[in-house]
Amino acid sequence: MDDAQFAEVAAWISDAGLRGLDETTMVTEFCTRLLARGLPLVRAQVFIDTLHPTYGGRAYAWHAAKAETTATEYAQPSDGEMMARWQQSPFFRLVESGSSMLRRRLNAQTVTEFPVFSDLFLAGMTEFVAVVDRFGGDAIIGEMDCVYSSWSTDAPDGFTDWQATALRRLTPSLALAIKSATLGRIAKTLVETYLGRDPGARVLKGSITRGISASIEAVLWFSDLHDYTRICDHAQPEEIIPFLNDYAETVISAIHGEGGDVLKLIGDGTLAIFTGADRDAACRAALAAAQKTLDRVDKLKTKRLAGGLPATDLYLALHFGQVVYGNFGSRERLDFTVVGPAVNEVSRIAAMCRLVDQPILFSSAFFESLGPEQNRLVSVGRYALRGVEQPQDLFTLDRGRSA
Repeated sequence: MDDAQFAEVAAWISDAGLRGLDETTMVTEFCTRLLARGLPLVRAQVFIDTLHPTYGGRAYAWHAAKAETTATEYAQPSDGEMMARWQQSPFFRLVESGSSMLRRRLNAQTVTEFPVFSDLFLAGMTEFVAVVDRFGGDAIIGEMDCVYSSWSTDAPDGFTDWQATALRRLTPSLALAIKSATLGRIAKTLVETYLGRDPGARVLKGSITRGISASIEAVLWFSDLHDYTRICDHAQPEEIIPFLNDYAETVISAIHGEGGDVLKLIGDGTLAIFTGADRDAACRAALAAAQKTLDRVDKLKTKRLAGGLPATDLYLALHFGQVVYGNFGSRERLDFTVVGPAVNEVSRIAAMCRLVDQPILFSSAFFESLGPEQNRLVSVGRYALRGVEQPQDLFTLDRGRSA
């Protein structure tokens, strides 16, 4: 690789970052270009911590023999074994020393320095280079404070000094491009995790102006847990969060599985919507999610009780109505949600579950919008709802009919 080729690779990775290529493609193309320009690269790995509710970061591994990059998620070191592996890695040495690069020839004398060296040496590698490209203090997000990378060759004489220097000069550009892609992924994950999938997508597309809203028709879902306050009063404090997580996972997975969007988690309560041009299709999707939720809650309750853990039942209401969907709040704190009388009505219907001793209730508007599957529902009578002007007929599942 000469100076002109170096400049070409540097320009390419900057352009790749600006164009928004995904990390896997960037690593593959970067390594392929280095190899084509004479750098005897055989293996490369790039990894970066991230901000995600279920994993700690992503690793991208490239192998010349496969000519492709694989991406895997990893957890942050949390137990003794994981921490020990991290502390025995070349990257931990760089973090502890404050250095940015570690370069080692792999031979009988150096192979015992780090456990990874033994694997690389047995695979025929002759030299290993580890690099840490750090972020400035204000650019750190969660645990994401740098990009780690490693580069290995099986060339008999390893990397030349020029090649190692060129590699070190190029990694900051690669790190910046990887960071850019990761930040986009973090933004998408966070807004969808905390706002919901559809609201998150709308926010990322620019719907963030206070007061922007639209009137839509939707199936409204409101569910909460029976005797939640009593359970909290009697359960151990460390049991409450796992308890809520178990039930939230059961409810949310069923809603998402049928195409719904969760808008709010209100303590033990869940507000969600099902939308679509076809009323009947939206109602059928909500009904399917409701049936799955009730079945899964029954199984969850049995499992938790068998383990001596607090457990309860779920109350659920489905309603169909017109709502205003958009940004509401102050200049400093906005919420993307639904508002309107129908939202109040669905929560009042859910509260009626206790009175009529039914785990699920449907409004007359939902019943009328459901279509052929109306025969799965049965009336439980006409009731006045607190804060709602007109009484309405309520329905529940006909347990004598199969789905």
